[in-house]
Amino acid sequence: MAYRPPRLLEQLQRALEAKHYSPRTVKVYRRWVVRFVRFHRMRHPNEMGKDEVQAFLSWLATDRKVSASTQTQALSALLFLYRNVLYVELPWLDELVRAKAPRRLPVVLSRDEVQAVLEAMHGVPRLMATLLYGSGLRLLECCRLRVKDVDFDRRTLTVREGKGAKDRQTVLPGVVMKDLREHLAEVRTQFERDRAEGAGWVELPASLAEKLPAAGREWPWQWVFPATRIYRCQRTGQRRRHHLHQSALQKAVREAVLRSGIPKRASCHTLRHSFATHLLESGTDIRTLQELLGHKNVQTTQIYTHVLSRGAGAVRSPVDGVLGGGRSGEG
Repeated sequence: MAYRPPRLLEQLQRALEAKHYSPRTVKVYRRWVVRFVRFHRMRHPNEMGKDEVQAFLSWLATDRKVSASTQTQALSALLFLYRNVLYVELPWLDELVRAKAPRRLPVVLSRDEVQAVLEAMHGVPRLMATLLYGSGLRLLECCRLRVKDVDFDRRTLTVREGKGAKDRQTVLPGVVMKDLREHLAEVRTQFERDRAEGAGWVELPASLAEKLPAAGREWPWQWVFPATRIYRCQRTGQRRRHHLHQSALQKAVREAVLRSGIPKRASCHTLRHSFATHLLESGTDIRTLQELLGHKNVQTTQIYTHVLSRGAGAVRSPVDGVLGGGRSGEG
């Protein structure tokens, strides 16, 4: 059989996997490269360079009206392609039209609103949503928790390879410990049943899968929130369970917000915002909060100081003194 050199997308995927990028990032970067090639009418990236990359990214901002974060994601994908697959360093894109990044304050729920949302939920989604708020987890960080990352004795959760490929520890709320223990007991029963039927595997980080291939069928590496169905991995033939898909929790939170009647555009990430704001209100220092949230820069964490009750909510409007007869409160 004649040798066929790997195609561009195959090379891209191998390069991403070699650097241990997540499957989600691999999928996103592949999609951006495909869009870039199609935009330039199927020309090979080897035939293009700075001008074509700049034209594509500017088109995203001016014609497609994408957000600044989306444009940055596309730029990262193309820079990776040229640097790690084509071995070309692109000159600085000084004529690139940048998408504007609007400065928006995060949506934050009050404590009563959080309680109303959680009380409108039940089962596994409620347990997961409680961890989003009680531990400050991102959506995928919650979905990807493994059994070994839950420490009941120290009341901590370890987040592995969070945003920026960083590990961190955060608090395990005491209020969820009983429910979480009971949930894990059910998950273990399901895991033992899967093993007895020849399944029981989970996906492992790439480096660990090579060093300890049998670990994927051990209890500590199982997902805390496994999916309801088993799938067969095409590459290994293993019968695995993936973690619960993030869309299931997103849908449950969205429906709970609607049922609770809260007039805010709240989502799973709103619970993380609320965790940060409520801790600051309770006196937690900004550096500790930065570590709990896993922010690289404290400036990212400082946005929550703008939504504290001692900001606009603590200022008395002058009209209260004019029309309210000097009274405070609602009238």
